Amino acid sequence: MQWAKPALAVAALWLSAVSAQAQDAPAQTLFTNVHIFDGVNEARIENAHVLVEGNLIKTVSTEAIDAPGATVIDGGGGTLMPGMIEGHAHVALNGPDIKVMTADMTWEELAIGSVGVLEMYLKEGFTTVRDMGGAGGGLRRARDAGQFVGPRFYPAGAFIGTVGGHGDFAFYSSLPGDPSNFTRLNMMAIVAGDAQMLTAARMNFRMGATHIKLMLTGGVASLYDPWQLMGMTVGEIEAAVEVAEAYGSYAGAHMYEKEAIMRGIRAGVKTCEHCFMFDGEVAALMEEKGAYMTTNLTAFSPLLAQTSMLADPRNQRKFASFSKAATGYFDMVNKYKPKRGFITDCGGPAPVCQQQVAYEKFLGGEFFGNFETLKSLTSTNGEIMALSGDFINPYPEGKLGVIEEGAYADILVVDGNPLEDLSVIGANSVWFEAEYRPDGVETIKVIMMDGEIIKNTLN
Repeated sequence: MQWAKPALAVAALWLSAVSAQAQDAPAQTLFTNVHIFDGVNEARIENAHVLVEGNLIKTVSTEAIDAPGATVIDGGGGTLMPGMIEGHAHVALNGPDIKVMTADMTWEELAIGSVGVLEMYLKEGFTTVRDMGGAGGGLRRARDAGQFVGPRFYPAGAFIGTVGGHGDFAFYSSLPGDPSNFTRLNMMAIVAGDAQMLTAARMNFRMGATHIKLMLTGGVASLYDPWQLMGMTVGEIEAAVEVAEAYGSYAGAHMYEKEAIMRGIRAGVKTCEHCFMFDGEVAALMEEKGAYMTTNLTAFSPLLAQTSMLADPRNQRKFASFSKAATGYFDMVNKYKPKRGFITDCGGPAPVCQQQVAYEKFLGGEFFGNFETLKSLTSTNGEIMALSGDFINPYPEGKLGVIEEGAYADILVVDGNPLEDLSVIGANSVWFEAEYRPDGVETIKVIMMDGEIIKNTLN
């Protein structure tokens, strides 16, 4: 029996190896007793189960899933759906109004406010946020390093505009080239000509942007420009698109006027931000070029005139003019059905943006129906996030905005059916009078992000 000790030693080594493999195996979470909205199809998958392994969805099935050792979460007959995606935020523009931010706020205050806005989004069930100007790669790096708990973050870096256009928040008396608070903090870049555009776009990517944001037309919230302003030349737009495509990414653009929309999409812009003068000709070009629309529906609410961002009489006049010009938007969108992502375009602190996000969801349901609104919050915005490409995309391992095998495990379990009632994901018919929810939406019972449980009030 001299072989017994070596045999026992081998057995001990084998058991140790098995134990080590078990410890190294990714954790599993099994969701049972749920009805699935997968982000794509209007019909829910009834009486289903979802197995998460590590940070990805491993199995989706209407049959029982055998997963010994998995943490089991009984969904209680609720709706399991993808984590929501905000398609157009300005988390760094979190001061009370533009004048205060441009004259009287430091980078420390804006950074802390940015974290507060992102934390609010996660509590509201948003597991991904795309920022469209102001915040840069440093905020994403801090989030990804675990310095705070917030949603996945896709920043555009400094929004790129022209002197006197939308995005120029310098003082009235400033001379060309004078720094403003926003340019000093690398939240805004003002360009004149193709060469300066190339530099600004490259700088944004160097600083960690996942895409770039251009200001092609005037806007309602800025002071110096009519909203109809054609703010960029074809050469400037093409220069920006050239840089973005060189990085394997894309450019999105603030565009109101139809002529600007057509100019931008022809030049290669992939996301038409706002896109208010949308019509059949725009729809055909967007389909040809593979472009997306993202529109903040609160722009059509008369309540917008009460926001601090439009306090100046000049902004009030612009809003009244815009409102008269954009009356055909809903008929055109419902007729041509472009790929449309959900956005809020909120500027302000976390409580203000929470109110606007909830009201935006409500308006989506009112104008386009619950299914289209849910799809815009999930799979369509997931497609937009993927436009940042294989190299620049900070989260390339799986899809976002869908419940399918191999997708990221960004998951909500909701008490109720959002296809029938959007209030279960936080929609609110009230805007400014809405009560602040410091703990998020009560009926969102589970929030999982990247395979980790952020909230669970089921068990």
